[in-house]
Amino acid sequence: MSSFSLLRSAARRTATRASLRSAGPARQAARKYSTEAKSGGGNGVLFGGLAVAIAAGGAFYFYNSSVSPLSATPFKPTPADYQKVYNRIADLLDEAGDAGYDDGSYGPVILRLAWHASGTYDKDSKTGGSNYATMRFAPESLHGANAGLDVARGLMDKIKAEFPWISYGDLWTLGGVAAIQEMGGPVIPWRPGRIDGFDKDATPDGRLPDASQGSDHLRNIFYRMGFNDQEIVALSGAHALGRCHKTRSGYEGPWTFSPITLTNDFFTLLFKEKWTWKKWEGPKQLEDKGSKTLMMLPTDFALTQDRSFKKYAQAYANDQDLFFKDFSAVIARLFELGVPVEQLPAEPWTLKTLDEQKEAKN
Repeated sequence: MSSFSLLRSAARRTATRASLRSAGPARQAARKYSTEAKSGGGNGVLFGGLAVAIAAGGAFYFYNSSVSPLSATPFKPTPADYQKVYNRIADLLDEAGDAGYDDGSYGPVILRLAWHASGTYDKDSKTGGSNYATMRFAPESLHGANAGLDVARGLMDKIKAEFPWISYGDLWTLGGVAAIQEMGGPVIPWRPGRIDGFDKDATPDGRLPDASQGSDHLRNIFYRMGFNDQEIVALSGAHALGRCHKTRSGYEGPWTFSPITLTNDFFTLLFKEKWTWKKWEGPKQLEDKGSKTLMMLPTDFALTQDRSFKKYAQAYANDQDLFFKDFSAVIARLFELGVPVEQLPAEPWTLKTLDEQKEAKN
């Protein structure tokens, strides 16, 4: 096991997660924020090797050009099957250490894929979201906000080849769940049922947050999805993970000193550190005055300037358990945006981490 694997395992063991195992409040929220089915939809059956969810029976069918759909054999994946996919994703996270990628984990970029695939939802037009996994297609895959996510999509393609029955939307969001939980975060309730769409379903540019903006922009983007101020701030806490890359977004650096472990450090550092505008050739961003190794985006700093956002950010800075509880609930809802409720099981599932499974065997 690499040093990165050992570090991540230690972080998971020290995370406070026991109180979230039941995930009761998040279950209600997940049902409430799933999208109502659209009438007259024609994407119930997808060919070309795509897995199709038949909601009534939970079956998945596989097709190719030489096999008649009438003779196709249904496969009904169980929670155990999805746990196997989760485990393979969890194993993949640490391969970044051997590959020399970022800080030794693919977790942050895989979480970003799940986030951006879901965050395109528009509650008024009922378009976007995770249901069709439309970031597979141009021009959505080429949108500026999605720069660098070809890395995550390529990694997920490897998993897809091993488990061809899972839809891309389910795979990507399950990847987000695995990334959060394996990096020491809370339990994220999750439900399968997304289907794969076509390039015609791709969403227009401009639906994801623009880091150079302020609080009004954040509200415009997140209110469009159906979130409120508290949920905007909770979702922002994901910036405890990963880093920006000048070659992708134009910004550079990590938000925290532990970018592969989910904590409330994003919020504590926002208020604890002295932030100044970075003097450099790149876009406007802040750096901590002490080490000058951390960064914050204008949208991050807006959380300290807006009265409503600030009270929630301060609450999360003071209480990691509260942040984990609220983050678990809202990220579960985010991952289901755009998915008709008829495609989903009645109750969410919880997937066990690799450490939990190992401990259960001992």
